Amino acid sequence: MNPKVDFFFDKPTQWQKEYSQLRALVLDCGLTEELKWGVPCYTFQGSNVVLIHGFKEYCALLFHKGALLQDAESILIQQTENVQSARQIRFTDVKEIVETKSILKSYIYEAIEVERAGLKVALKKTKEYPVPEEFQVKLDGNHALKSAFEALTPGRQRGYLLHFSAPKQAKTREARVEKFIPQILDGKGLND
Repeated sequence: MNPKVDFFFDKPTQWQKEYSQLRALVLDCGLTEELKWGVPCYTFQGSNVVLIHGFKEYCALLFHKGALLQDAESILIQQTENVQSARQIRFTDVKEIVETKSILKSYIYEAIEVERAGLKVALKKTKEYPVPEEFQVKLDGNHALKSAFEALTPGRQRGYLLHFSAPKQAKTREARVEKFIPQILDGKGLND
């Protein structure tokens, strides 16, 4: 147990019992407890394996390279269609954790083996993401914008492409593009 992480487990939440069970379970698998992104993250030889986090409707174990796990029990969930590597196992009751303890441990041990083997998730390249027509028109007509966009990190580029592509209506996509042109020209990402 890492005392830096205690605050997460000590603060009153609806998932306190579940968090406590998950912490004991993960620590029993021999991982190192760290604090990352404000939540307990468990590592193997410095590599992130699994973290514990909670939402309004559930708490979860998130496997950083969950896409590489066998998922024999079909319990891993891809949070959104754009999440490439991570997968969650969700809980709404402490009983679910207690009843599946051995299964959960087998998933954690498999995730440790993924790290030990040095396996990597083959991530989709930025150029494989579709560029919405409304943005492509702006890029084609503005050399400075195109240069600024290409100078962004791949993650920032993907963030913009996903954000610009999300709306169903062309008018909304165009408004989003217009809104963020100054930010792109300043070399900033969507959330900078």
